[in-house]
Amino acid sequence: MVFDKELMAELLKQASVSPRKRQNFDLRNSPADTSQRMLNAMQPGTAVPIHRHENTAETVVCLQGRLEEVLYEETTSRLQGDTPAEEEVEPRKTFKEIARYLLSPDDGVMGMQIPAGVWHTVNVLEPSVIFEAKDGAYVPR
Repeated sequence: MVFDKELMAELLKQASVSPRKRQNFDLRNSPADTSQRMLNAMQPGTAVPIHRHENTAETVVCLQGRLEEVLYEETTSRLQGDTPAEEEVEPRKTFKEIARYLLSPDDGVMGMQIPAGVWHTVNVLEPSVIFEAKDGAYVPR
């Protein structure tokens, strides 16, 4: 298989009409393949929730376009009850941004390795295609 401009254009076209503004292209050899390798075409405005991969690093290489990978650390804040007399304090998971990386072949930084367990998201700045790889089979949540 060759990753050429025609394939990238077709994936970006499919992403542009997708409700999620993304289109994956599976690169595994078969459904029994226990790796995760894919091309992911993404349009600006796609929503990628802050997430992490607890047991595997993630390799991201930007083949076309421009995007930001944003890394976070998990923090916990405590919300007081409605009145000062209430002793109940409810913990809430929040995230603090710790790093932001611009990935773009035109700008000279094409990719990165996101360590296992690190919270992250992506902001797509212009139509982009990335190669992603993670260890182990995909496990839906």
